[in-house]
Amino acid sequence: MQDPLLRFRGLTKTFDGVTALDGVDLDLRHGEVHALLGQNGSGKSTLIKVLAGVHGADEPTRAWYDGCPMDVSHPSRTNRPNLHVVHQDPGLVLELSTVDNLALVSGFLTKAGGRVDWKALRLRAREVLERFDLYLDVDKPLAEASPIERAVVAIAFAVSGFGDGASLLVLDEPTAVLPHHEAERLLHVVRRLRDEGITVLYVSHRLDEVFAIADRLTVLRDGCLVATKNVTELTTRTLAELMTGSKVSESVRYTGPPLETPVVLSLEGLRTTRLHDFGLELRRGEIVGLAGLPGSGVQDVFDVLTGRMRPRGGRVRHGDQNAPWKTGPAIARRVLPIVPSDRLRLGVLDGFDVRENMTIADIDKFGRTRLDRAGEHAAYWDWTEKLEIKAPAPDAAVSTLSGGNQQKVVIGRCLMAGPDVLLMAEPTAGVDVGTRQAIFDLLRGLCEQGLTILVTSTDSTDLVALCNRVVVVTSGYVGRVLAGDAIDETNLLASMEENFDDN
Repeated sequence: MQDPLLRFRGLTKTFDGVTALDGVDLDLRHGEVHALLGQNGSGKSTLIKVLAGVHGADEPTRAWYDGCPMDVSHPSRTNRPNLHVVHQDPGLVLELSTVDNLALVSGFLTKAGGRVDWKALRLRAREVLERFDLYLDVDKPLAEASPIERAVVAIAFAVSGFGDGASLLVLDEPTAVLPHHEAERLLHVVRRLRDEGITVLYVSHRLDEVFAIADRLTVLRDGCLVATKNVTELTTRTLAELMTGSKVSESVRYTGPPLETPVVLSLEGLRTTRLHDFGLELRRGEIVGLAGLPGSGVQDVFDVLTGRMRPRGGRVRHGDQNAPWKTGPAIARRVLPIVPSDRLRLGVLDGFDVRENMTIADIDKFGRTRLDRAGEHAAYWDWTEKLEIKAPAPDAAVSTLSGGNQQKVVIGRCLMAGPDVLLMAEPTAGVDVGTRQAIFDLLRGLCEQGLTILVTSTDSTDLVALCNRVVVVTSGYVGRVLAGDAIDETNLLASMEENFDDN
């Protein structure tokens, strides 16, 4: 058998006496897709940063790349030309064009006199993208590209930097916020890379993707190696148990409240550029999912409810009142707070600590002229205990928390105002399997106490596991409404792909 492309033996890394990786052995074979799995805090990110040369490993870690020793204890001494990492946030400058972004990575081509050769740069950019059947206007800002297009651009840039010899591409949560059909498109790109002989280390919390794309997988837990196995040896349940270290019970479907429970939010005849006579009622204690393909109108529903968009017609009733359209976003009035889809950009406030992130949306409660620190701390500890948030200290930077705990902080900020309806988009993006279940249990418990949740997710498994009812939006209309045992992935995906005229 051919020697592995990458081999780690006894990979260890400590930070100020805390062990992040503890004697991990890892082999990556030539031309395989190898999934790296584990809950937040398991050591995945540290391993990737050692690979990328961001961190130096502790002695006596040993490593080999394509049969040659690799010094990972002193990363500055090691050249890694055929090893690239594409992170969940790939670091593209969205205000700049594809041409400019590629030039920042690969260098500006010049002609006589040192002038930039823009014609050659455009040709190079087109050739890089055409390899993946991506045909963008390379002169337009990448902000105008879709998330899947930007993901493929980042991969194309990374692969274009490979020279001769064996290559390794690390993909860290590449589909975290992509809808199902776009995630499938990216998986197709990964398969093409594998067919070309490129080794891919694939990190994802979406276990269905792991079974769809990976040849083998490695599971880490608390910095230690748990197992390396062929994907065919496992099921979703046994893999989840390896990751969590405990038995995973079968999910019990949330049944929701009785039919006679009062309606707390209703949309009547709502019209936007995408919505047509759209109607929806939410009863107290329900968890209702909104599902639909991009452009179906799902996003318009959330934009209207949060005040980002004024409808062309129809009305929204919140309790006994019409939702106020003219006074700015509803989230500012604490009427319909939202847990946003992009936690890093729209959720957590990176320059603030954990306590401030939790209390800032309801800061008036703690004094308008002078901050009531004692009251703020009491509220923080109350919600930290309720949500079981693990943070080193109230004044710790929010960036030091795991993705799951950051998500709980955002949820706590929304709940602190005491709303009766909570909007959620992508509730488990970038959250590991154990925290995912904890968030689901938390939300069900809150709804049993009277909270109502309207949720949308590009991960259909979220809607299947969480909701007592799912409304499928098709071409701006209410398509199918799934309830109870009818909520499964097959029905959900089939309903989303139906044309309204077929209903």
